[in-house]
Amino acid sequence: MRLDFIRSLYEERGPFASVYMPTNRITKAVAVMVGLRWRHISEGLAEAGAPDEVIARIGEFVGDPAPGRAVFCSSSGVIFSEPLAAGPEWDIARWSALPHVMPLLAQRGERVPYMQVVVDHLGADVIVLSGGERRELVVQAEDWPIHKPAQGGRSQPRYERDVEETWRRNAVATAEVIAKEAVQSEAELIVLGGDPKSRHMVLDRLGRDVAQRVVVAENGGRSPGEMPKSYLRKVDEALRSWLVQRQNELVDAYRNGPAVSGLHETARALRVSQVAKVLVAEGPSYEEMVWIGPEGPQFSPDREEMCAWGVADPINERADAALARAVATTDAELWFVPELDSPEGVGAILRF
Repeated sequence: MRLDFIRSLYEERGPFASVYMPTNRITKAVAVMVGLRWRHISEGLAEAGAPDEVIARIGEFVGDPAPGRAVFCSSSGVIFSEPLAAGPEWDIARWSALPHVMPLLAQRGERVPYMQVVVDHLGADVIVLSGGERRELVVQAEDWPIHKPAQGGRSQPRYERDVEETWRRNAVATAEVIAKEAVQSEAELIVLGGDPKSRHMVLDRLGRDVAQRVVVAENGGRSPGEMPKSYLRKVDEALRSWLVQRQNELVDAYRNGPAVSGLHETARALRVSQVAKVLVAEGPSYEEMVWIGPEGPQFSPDREEMCAWGVADPINERADAALARAVATTDAELWFVPELDSPEGVGAILRF
């Protein structure tokens, strides 16, 4: 994933309060629990040295309708916050030189830009999901004639041709919208469901590049107001398959090189903007401490190395926090993979 969405965090000077907390008080019992956990979090921040005004600003999110929230705040105010899909199992509260973003990145995962498309002879329902935004479109070029009559007669062939021409025009319109939106959203996947004949007509009219991104959902028809459940199950399956394939491709690229292994070598490559993608094995807790400087890519497990790079007074900080900052500020990408043959479960695919 690209970390552009948190880059603003590193335009501020720390220290930062990083908090992961439950927020939704949907029942009286849950409200009591959320209040108790917030008190524990606020006391921990105070003991760590966070100013009262920082704690108060974070406290304003208690009662948020989301199940939980990640909040990053400095003395200048809340710099970034994001609702969590599920409340955190345990509270995280840090007052430190760098924001502690890795738990957010791990839960967020890779947000694949993709499209949901369900078609019939009338047109299509299209949903585009990209960059954290969702857009819904309805495609329909013509709505008559749409059904072939059962009775015969002299006009039967002409009427059937008119119906098929309506189908064709709607398929053309749908294919044009799919192609345009796929380019604009940089969609990696297009899950195409609906009427079988309409699917084939649309597929036949897509360019090769776009057609290669299509996954066909055999089940599901157009339903006013919502996508069919059978179709949405296929969407989830397609997204999981895409992610597994992408992770495998990245691990293969890491093995074949050019690449570096381990936290120390990855840090060195990041400092010279040599890294295209950082790979992090899922599961391990990166509580190892490293030394950081004031600039984004400045970190190393070796304090003397930081001093040699011109950092007069290196600061001790969590390795995962330093790694995330370096990735965000060097235009690299961060990917979580199930396993990685590397010391500390960290490695990097190099640009050169």
